[in-house]
Amino acid sequence: MSAVLTVAAVVLGVSAMLTLARMTMGPTMLDRAISFDVLLSITICVIAVDAALRRTAENLPAMLVATLLGFVGSVSVARFSPGSDDVEAEAADDEEGDG
Repeated sequence: MSAVLTVAAVVLGVSAMLTLARMTMGPTMLDRAISFDVLLSITICVIAVDAALRRTAENLPAMLVATLLGFVGSVSVARFSPGSDDVEAEAADDEEGDG
C-alpha cells in the first residue's frame, strides 16, 4: 500500500509541476483558467491520497469545499469566456436565411 501511495504522490507532483508550467506559459487567459482548474483537481487528489495514507476521513470536508470551488470556477469560466452565444448563432442563421 505504501508503494502505491508513493507512486501516486510522485505522479501528482509531476502533474502539478507541468500544470504550473502551463499556467505561467499559457498564451490566453482561458488556458490559465483551465490550468488553475486542473491544479485544483490535483490538489483534491493530494488531499485524498493524504486521507488514504493517514486512514482518516477528517479531510473530506476540505475535499468537498475544494470540489465546489472548482465547479463554480469552471462554470464561471464557461459562462464568461468569449465566444458566440446560441441565441446569437440562431439569430445569425435566421438573418442568412431571410436574405
